[in-house]
Amino acid sequence: MSTPQKVGFVSLGCPKALVDSERVLTQLRFDGYEVSPNYEDAGVVIVNTCGFIDSAKEESLEAIGEALKENGRVLVTGCMGAKDQADLVLQRHPKVLGITGPAAYEEVLTEVRRVLPNQRAPDPKLDLIPSQGVKLTPRHYAYLKISEGCNHRCRFCIIPSLRGDLVSRPIGEVMTEAEQLARSGVKELLVISQDTSAYGVDLKYKTDFWNGKPLKSNLDSLASALSELGIWVRLHYVYPYPHVDRLIPLMAEKKILPYLDIPLQHGSPSVLQRMKRPAAAEKTLERIATWRSICPDITLRSTFIVGFPGETEAEFETLLEFLEEAQLDRVGCFKYSAVEGAAANELANPVDDDTKEERWQRLMEHQQQISAQRLQQKVGNTIDILIDEVDSEGAIGRSHSDAPEIDGLVYVNNAEGLSPGDMIKRTVTAADDYDLWSK
Repeated sequence: MSTPQKVGFVSLGCPKALVDSERVLTQLRFDGYEVSPNYEDAGVVIVNTCGFIDSAKEESLEAIGEALKENGRVLVTGCMGAKDQADLVLQRHPKVLGITGPAAYEEVLTEVRRVLPNQRAPDPKLDLIPSQGVKLTPRHYAYLKISEGCNHRCRFCIIPSLRGDLVSRPIGEVMTEAEQLARSGVKELLVISQDTSAYGVDLKYKTDFWNGKPLKSNLDSLASALSELGIWVRLHYVYPYPHVDRLIPLMAEKKILPYLDIPLQHGSPSVLQRMKRPAAAEKTLERIATWRSICPDITLRSTFIVGFPGETEAEFETLLEFLEEAQLDRVGCFKYSAVEGAAANELANPVDDDTKEERWQRLMEHQQQISAQRLQQKVGNTIDILIDEVDSEGAIGRSHSDAPEIDGLVYVNNAEGLSPGDMIKRTVTAADDYDLWSK
């Protein structure tokens, strides 16, 4: 029997790109290819790139360069494979063997077959692939991508030009994947898309079927169906539209995690208007207050941009006032960076780098105090903890308030007998600005 060809893989960027990588790797395994963990054994290396901001582009270009140096045979896919960015790749690395765009699964496979024909057909008795496919996350959690693309035209963002308009997956297809993941031992599903709250708009919320049950392809039905799996369900990238209010009772009843990741971006209505964001700050504050009245335990995380073109000191102060009133649990902040092709590049009155840095520091210090105060309120409470790591010093896990890699951690003493993926209850004994300790 001939030896299967081996493919190397480098995955960069956001969780949505990670799901793309998992799908490509799964199909390669189905086609009889093996995945190599190093450059030396690979017949070709695929680099799944990110092209959202300049630093991400540079990281992608450096990764391509490293793969070319170490292996010499490289295929490029992902956001930097989009038409308006592929030229940049070729200018820097003309020796790449092929370039495909984001979520272009079949095109990637076609390129692999072209440059590295497989000499061995897959043997179902040898190439056993789990029903949930190849996963790049730990066994106990997984990302569940429910749609691709975005219908918004925010001035700082080029996602629609990279990934197109919103394309939702039928709810039956999503639920079948979710059920397979739960059966495989996944304890937490992280629901992702570019705009999770818009799920199903393009499908006109048409009815689909899961296990013979009719379901509307909308976020309400999806959240309710996912709650039947008996595992943690965490929602990311949810815009604060009115229909999101209907999810909060599910959280209060502990059917899905009381956690929302809302990309608010700013707290000043005038800045939001210049950004062409789809929500107004005043309504958001009212909505947050309503959510907390229904589900006091809800955790809210968001990201913000400082230094957007034209941002005045008064508008930045409005953002700080927004944060003070919103009392968000988790906050990330970015200094505005011009992205090639973004409409914001045409706006007047750019903010200088020193001012961006100064505002970033002030926002993070302001929010750090809020986060620390909210975490202190958890001391003495008994919480559920999902264990991620175990070593000789103890265990590290996460509460319902913590998404992997972006939020805080819970440090667990007395970890004897624990393993990654275990769900335990412990009492919180201490807290700092971001993390908790328990016994």
